[in-house]
Amino acid sequence: MIDANSWNAVSGKDYPFTRYEFLKAFEDSGAVGGDSGWVINHLLVYSSEDLVAVMPNYLKHHSYGEYVFDHAWADAYQRHGLQYYPKLLSTIPFSPLTGPRLCVSAGQDKRYIQQAIVDFMTQHCEKKKISSWHILFPNESDSNNFEDKLLKRRAVHFQWFNRDYQHFDNFLDTFSSRKRKNLRKERKLVEEQGIQLEVFEGDSIPDSIWERFYYFYQMTYAKRSGHGGYLCKSFFQTLAKEMPESIVLVLAKHGSEYIAGALNFRDSNTLYGRYWGCLKEFKHLHFECCYYQGIEYCIKNKLERFDPGVQGEHKIQRGFRPVFTYSSHFINDVNFRHAIAGFLEQEDQMIQEYQLDTCKYLPFKSVKQDS
Repeated sequence: MIDANSWNAVSGKDYPFTRYEFLKAFEDSGAVGGDSGWVINHLLVYSSEDLVAVMPNYLKHHSYGEYVFDHAWADAYQRHGLQYYPKLLSTIPFSPLTGPRLCVSAGQDKRYIQQAIVDFMTQHCEKKKISSWHILFPNESDSNNFEDKLLKRRAVHFQWFNRDYQHFDNFLDTFSSRKRKNLRKERKLVEEQGIQLEVFEGDSIPDSIWERFYYFYQMTYAKRSGHGGYLCKSFFQTLAKEMPESIVLVLAKHGSEYIAGALNFRDSNTLYGRYWGCLKEFKHLHFECCYYQGIEYCIKNKLERFDPGVQGEHKIQRGFRPVFTYSSHFINDVNFRHAIAGFLEQEDQMIQEYQLDTCKYLPFKSVKQDS
């Protein structure tokens, strides 16, 4: 067992998703552990008696809640009479957001610890006959450091970057005339439908608001997938209590009734869009709640980046740039390792072409590609 102070002393408390409180909320709410298919298996690294590194880690019995898709790999294993599950996964459950996956104490040799962990985990997979180990959405620099012994995979997500904008219109001034006009028309239509937007932060969010947001979340999940979502009410209640400084909640009100909401998290330089829900459908309301309000918040609070989550080419024309995200993979079986390496090489060519192609559809007067 490890307590919050010991874990957070290594992970830090700025990036919300590796904080002890965030990971523990998954456990306490039953989203991981128990019969969820997520077996808690966090990696702790000690130097003598001192904890020097932590890594969220799970033994998985399925591939749900990950956002880096390996179902085809699992099917190939099954066709060859091999077991793909369980597998090891270093990630933040249900959170496709780039950030640190291996957290190392200040003053420690991170590169050395990374290599020691790779050696340990690959040997552990071989010894325990575990099919594979996967690190999802690490920082690019960490992904590069894992590249010597792990397979690298890229994907494209769409993110917004602050160019020292002073206000939203300042951001829109970078658009071509037609694209700028379209976006203003969207926002105006939300207003004309009688919808007001409110932003709540931290511990100023009353319990009644959380109750309402969770209802949005459940209803939206039920419409989309037939169940009420992976997360229960206690998950959100725990985060509201334990880490309110990381929370930014956007709610939409129609008349006197709250009808939609978008839950975001933040650190010192980035806003992260995570959960959305609504009771009634209004034209462009999703864009306003999930994107435009987030951009305004970043500009007002001088945050450098807005990561609104996965998917959605519709984000491009709204000023979100296509950027690479990463995952790293160890495949225990040598034959499958070579086959998957060949697949990833071909896939990466398509991913690179896709990223370049999507840049053509950015709305800016002059497009500068982000590296």
